Amino acid sequence: MDTLADRARDIRLLVLDVDGVLTDGRLYFSARGEEMKSFHVRDGAGIVALLRAGIHVAVISGRHSEAVARRMSELGVMHVRQGIQDKGGALQELLGILNVTPQALACIGDDVPDLPLFAAAHLAVGVADAHPAVAAQAHYITRARGGEGAVREVCDLIIDARGRPP
Repeated sequence: MDTLADRARDIRLLVLDVDGVLTDGRLYFSARGEEMKSFHVRDGAGIVALLRAGIHVAVISGRHSEAVARRMSELGVMHVRQGIQDKGGALQELLGILNVTPQALACIGDDVPDLPLFAAAHLAVGVADAHPAVAAQAHYITRARGGEGAVREVCDLIIDARGRPP
């Protein structure tokens, strides 16, 4: 049986949900109807560290948000799929594009629509405040809640398992 470190060491692609993972799951709208999101700076630093280590990072989200597009662009995340109802199908397409097998796939999710990602992942991670169905399928549950550094926690786990450079 693979340990958590064994699973993390094999990762070449980390797929993230947005609402409830990169954010705290709350939706904010201005009086003009503009959607606003709050992202944790440490999550961004972890994503950049993974990219620098040669690990792909992608987003598959059920909602579409210009704030997400902008933040992912700032971080250098090139594979952003928004407004996706079939997350499993989008994941299979992404695996083909990047030539990554499920054995090298990690996913972070928080709610039931993320379960198709978990079914394919070698390392399925639920955030601390994940829905019970997600927690039941996860190989690991973060200490941090979604939007509060959970993504950074997983990025550090993957980098440490691969042997963090000095």
